[in-house]
Amino acid sequence: MKNLQKLFAHIAGFAHFADFAGLADFVNFAGIINFLFPGNCALCGGSLLDKKEIRYSLCHGCQSSIGINEQRICGLCGKPLSSEIDTCLPCRNRDGEAAFQRLWLLFPYIGKYRKLLTEYKFRKNLYLAVFFAKMIINLIGKEPLLKDAVIVPVPPRPGKIKHTGWDQIEHLVNVMRKNNNKMVICWCLKRKRSKVQKELSRAERLKNLKGRIYLRSAPPKIALVIDDVYTTGSTMEVCSQVLKEGGAEKVYGLCLFYD
Repeated sequence: MKNLQKLFAHIAGFAHFADFAGLADFVNFAGIINFLFPGNCALCGGSLLDKKEIRYSLCHGCQSSIGINEQRICGLCGKPLSSEIDTCLPCRNRDGEAAFQRLWLLFPYIGKYRKLLTEYKFRKNLYLAVFFAKMIINLIGKEPLLKDAVIVPVPPRPGKIKHTGWDQIEHLVNVMRKNNNKMVICWCLKRKRSKVQKELSRAERLKNLKGRIYLRSAPPKIALVIDDVYTTGSTMEVCSQVLKEGGAEKVYGLCLFYD
């Protein structure tokens, strides 16, 4: 009887969830089966017992254990500080002025947070986008600097969506808009083919991306660039440069994870 009650609860919540999560393009027979008979928590592997756990693909315990960094952070790149100075050493020693005003970085790319990204980006656990969207929307709502910012997603490399069937940033941003209809998104950046960035240094990445990210429409006056991982900062830097050169007055950035 209890199992039947759980099944009916899943059925009742499915339509609401699909709309909330922006899954219209992904809802198919397999997706319905996965929702009616949900898997386990993306982190601990425990059973998902109610609609909120299913919606986020995280049990309540794991949800409560995930928090945005509350340490003192660098006023430029957003990484945790190890001294009393308001800007971290790499930012103080960088060559030239950053094209962006400030970054916000949510989670360190280690331990359970690394697993979160793997589950979302590589195993396509789309439910996690709903959890990430909630965290980002809460942060934006608390930050006065972002009050009038327009969301600008980092563009995917050419052929990625055709090859993988989706782009994790595009999906995340669409979920954010589903949950906040006042949010404005500007799809003004586009990307040409370039070398894979993973094994390149910061200088090599900047050179690799130069001229490869460009504007296909006018940028907003105040932009908030969204990406998934901040490693060397080259992608964020180039995107910010392109937006500034195109007429943006202020550019901020937000990444889910930092390495």
